[in-house]
Amino acid sequence: MAVTPPAAPSAPAPALAASPARGAVRAAAPAPPPAAAFTAPPPAAVSPAGEEAGSGDRGGGVVRLAGSVPGALAHRYAALPPPLRVALAALRLEVLLGDPRDAANPYSLPALTSAPAAAGSAASAASAGAGEGWDGRAGVLLTAAGLGQVCAADQRVRALRPLLRRDLALGHAAGRWAGPGMPPARRVRGQDGESCPVSSPVPAALLGPAALVAAAGSVLRQAALTVAGRGSGEPALRQWQPVLAAAFADLLACESLTCVALRRPAAPAPGPGPGPGAGAGAGLLGAVAGYVVPTVLADVLAQLGLVLAECGHGPASTGGGMLAKLTGDLPLAGVDAAGAAHWQARLARVLPALAAEEPRTAHRGPLPAPFRLADPPAPAGGVAAAGGQEGGHTPDGHGHEPGGLEPGGYGVGGDSVVLSGLLRAGAARADGADGADTGRAALGALARRLLTEQRALRRPCRTAGADPGAVAARVLADRQALLWLAAAVLGVREAADDGRGLFLGGTHWALLALSGIAGRLGVPLPGPAPDPRVPVWAELADRVRRGVDCDVYATRLLW
Repeated sequence: MAVTPPAAPSAPAPALAASPARGAVRAAAPAPPPAAAFTAPPPAAVSPAGEEAGSGDRGGGVVRLAGSVPGALAHRYAALPPPLRVALAALRLEVLLGDPRDAANPYSLPALTSAPAAAGSAASAASAGAGEGWDGRAGVLLTAAGLGQVCAADQRVRALRPLLRRDLALGHAAGRWAGPGMPPARRVRGQDGESCPVSSPVPAALLGPAALVAAAGSVLRQAALTVAGRGSGEPALRQWQPVLAAAFADLLACESLTCVALRRPAAPAPGPGPGPGAGAGAGLLGAVAGYVVPTVLADVLAQLGLVLAECGHGPASTGGGMLAKLTGDLPLAGVDAAGAAHWQARLARVLPALAAEEPRTAHRGPLPAPFRLADPPAPAGGVAAAGGQEGGHTPDGHGHEPGGLEPGGYGVGGDSVVLSGLLRAGAARADGADGADTGRAALGALARRLLTEQRALRRPCRTAGADPGAVAARVLADRQALLWLAAAVLGVREAADDGRGLFLGGTHWALLALSGIAGRLGVPLPGPAPDPRVPVWAELADRVRRGVDCDVYATRLLW
């Protein structure tokens, strides 16, 4: 597949879409928006035995490219560009899925949100574990897109995002796909009842949260398109701009945590259990994401439902249908209230051990690699690690990452220590912040307030393991998980603040996200601070007008 920029922004080349079940190519209408600075030919252009320009890799799904396009494509694809192979796989998948607005397309939003399609996708997702239903569809779509060439967990999720955006159930099932010619990953269950894929690059604990973040972003885009498009003519709709800005910040916070967890090596989830499911949870970060993401995004989806209803988008509309379909698919992906309660209980069990590791000093030195989302995957690591290599060893070859991080995430120097150290580092910056930079000063002051809460939790957390099922232990797990979410936001924001002026490296979204976390904790906000909702809404409105996704990478949309 050759990928070429359009001749002029005002006249993009038409894209083609294929029905994966039959492979028949048909013209998609209308053409991709001018904001997308690339177009893609039909999947028929894929050369299974082709070779990337400047690359000696061969195999199924690899394509032949020529000219100067390959060097620029990944940077045009996103503000934080992925490897070229990942960008190409995502573009192929988007072309295969076709125009999301074409009702005749079986993968369009109207088709997926209709009652028959919703029932079919749920049945396919439910039967995927038995190798039925979704098996053939996933094999055609993902093999043609070249997903088998993408082994790193975080990059696999990025390449799958075009599907994750459209349908939570199908996207979650596709995430278990094991490779070309293989059925969806076999399921096993541990002693605690946890179900996990044994051959998928994406850890089971993170597959549901990653799919939920992408699907919720599509609903947010629908609501923001309505408010941004009609706000000038209907002033009453402007009241929803701050609500959508806060939802955008919450979504970025949840995705930041999920991305960091996906870039960590696979590791056992917190909690006892020597059975086969014990290693399915991607460590502490996976458990935190499994609890926090469904919990926070439940509030976000409720707010989006209110905005859509007030804007006249009922269940019969595209936006209302997307929200209803997403809500119905939450149990299938394990990101409903029951799934969140499962991970909350696991966190409660390990609170005493984590509290004993609480650092007394701020994190110093370079940020760990998982927080640096702009960096490419490491050249080594487990299948689910950032590098995507096989063998199950981290960069030093002995099960440890550079800098002393342990894959388990709950040993000395593990993820809990790093997250708590980042919270301390953010609070320390309040003292050294430039008085003219009110955003950084406000962010540091809010981090200090959250650090005070972290210190207050240390003593009760040390005794919480006596009865991890008690209400008090679950409340402590809830508060501690929200504080770790705040630390992940601070780490991702700092890593993105590299002088390029990226929105992710700015303070506005982080300040709004941490304000929401403080509100959920009942922690009072510090003194007067600039209102971050106006610039965050401006970014969201600009993205939906230019055809840019609501993700941390600022990915450009093909359709």
